[in-house]
Amino acid sequence: MKREDLISFIEKSTCSFTCVKEIEKNFINKGFVKLQEIDNWNLKGNKFYITRNDASIIAFEIPKDNNKSFSIITTHLDTPSLILKPNGAYVKNNYLKYNVMPYGGLLNYGWLDRPLSLSGRIITKSNNKLESQVIDLKKPLLIVPSVAIHQNDQANSNLDLNMQTDMQPIISLSNNTNTWNNILKKAINEEIIDYDLYAYNIEQPYFIGNNKELLISPRIDNITSVYSSLLAFLKAKSKSIKVFCSFNSEEIGSLTKEGADSSFLMDVLKKIASFYDMDILKSLSSSFIISSDNTHAYHPNHSEYSDDTSSPCLGKGFTIIKEINSTTNSISSSIIKTICKKNKIKYQDATTKNDIATGSTLSGLSLRHVSVLSIDVGIAELAMHSSYETCSYNDIVSLYKMMLAFYESNIIINNNNYEIK
Repeated sequence: MKREDLISFIEKSTCSFTCVKEIEKNFINKGFVKLQEIDNWNLKGNKFYITRNDASIIAFEIPKDNNKSFSIITTHLDTPSLILKPNGAYVKNNYLKYNVMPYGGLLNYGWLDRPLSLSGRIITKSNNKLESQVIDLKKPLLIVPSVAIHQNDQANSNLDLNMQTDMQPIISLSNNTNTWNNILKKAINEEIIDYDLYAYNIEQPYFIGNNKELLISPRIDNITSVYSSLLAFLKAKSKSIKVFCSFNSEEIGSLTKEGADSSFLMDVLKKIASFYDMDILKSLSSSFIISSDNTHAYHPNHSEYSDDTSSPCLGKGFTIIKEINSTTNSISSSIIKTICKKNKIKYQDATTKNDIATGSTLSGLSLRHVSVLSIDVGIAELAMHSSYETCSYNDIVSLYKMMLAFYESNIIINNNNYEIK
């Protein structure tokens, strides 16, 4: 894993749509063939990928002499952000503003006073046909200004931000909403019917610390997992059918046609099994899913938010996450720990305090549709869901190394016996 390649991927993956496009480029460069759900699949090659709703992507590679099991890694590629409401441009006292709503659970104050740009999908009409186009304006365009301490003397003691009043961005100084229309026309010079556009922090990532060991960046959650799994998937040589999944909509519950709680993954696995005349239930019984999403690191200023015994620290390896609502169990964690020890990969166990709520996991949602042995992993980070987050670069590397070793391991599951070759 090269630092500059990781940075480039984060900078280009500004929303789920642009992230899918960036992943697609990697697959095309490696000779993967794109499939369409509407078609009958001819899988006579061995490397394929498919997208759904422009915002989720699944790829798979089928070795000639495969063991008819699936080695699956799932991640999510959407990030908390501000999404533009329909017809939201309006003028107030010479400020051209845009009405937005939160996408996911934002750390609101982490989005104040930051240069924001826009990316997403625009639906256009041409020759009586609707077409979708993915765009990224790639320039500072918006800002959500905070209120000065002189005007709000409670700002340092009670910063209670209201999404509707405090989090609306400025686009320009103007008394005309046509300014907004002109911005869109510069991006897409066609009839625009509708759009899914997201504000994102355009500040570049940096490596800081005495040894440049810390990464501060937008979208660490969860683009670091996406990139690690993509790199491992493209490099690994596997005895199993390798599957790469990156889903949209995790930040809003995954209940969309392309989310982890949809039939997307199972639909793909069924089509693979059908083409190769595999018993899908038998294959799933010997398969394994890794779900990778980030967790909270021990905070240097607030130890009260950390568990007494299993709070992960930055720089000590990726985390194996075991919560009441995670899918990790002693079998799945023992398999991954064995792989890590064999390959000298750093890892740490992670749990949260019992009085702090945690969200659902990708694998937990996927397992509603695909019953497979599963584990939840990730890296620890600070300031999750801010527009600018912090993590350890070496933890990302350890996550990637584990994923690579996982894909290249032959995990033999036979009743209550487990062998790793």
